[in-house]
Amino acid sequence: MQRILRIILVVFTCLTIGYLSGIVTRESITTWYPTLIKPVFNPPNWIFAPVWTMLYVMMGVAGGMIWNRIDTDEENVKKAFKFFIYQLALNALWSYLFFGLQNPLLALIEIVLLWLMIFETYTQFKKIDKVAGMLFIPYLAWVSFATVLNASIWWLNK
Repeated sequence: MQRILRIILVVFTCLTIGYLSGIVTRESITTWYPTLIKPVFNPPNWIFAPVWTMLYVMMGVAGGMIWNRIDTDEENVKKAFKFFIYQLALNALWSYLFFGLQNPLLALIEIVLLWLMIFETYTQFKKIDKVAGMLFIPYLAWVSFATVLNASIWWLNK
């Protein structure tokens, strides 16, 4: 039971971060964001909430799976979880920089750091539990796309 509770707790934490990021995003998505020139590959706004919800759940399950390995590999689990927390904090910060401060350049710099932390988290998770690592691949792919989108928006609106 403790194993399931750990997973639920990490999923809940990730979804809470996502919810708080959504609060920062909500106003700008209807006021500022529509005024920007966007690339042709910009997805419709409605796609972001379900994609991010799925990614937060997958990230939370992966984090919970790693936490469940604390008894067998404490040193590596603690190291991996530090990267997990860093990437989660950077994830939340991006929404504030892009939508809250309406600063695509600063958000672009930050999303590169976020991508690196996600990649390191994936690398650390994969060493401990291959499935947990694999759960980070869609997140890494989406943030790769988001980085290109962020860069394009910055370039088109500078």
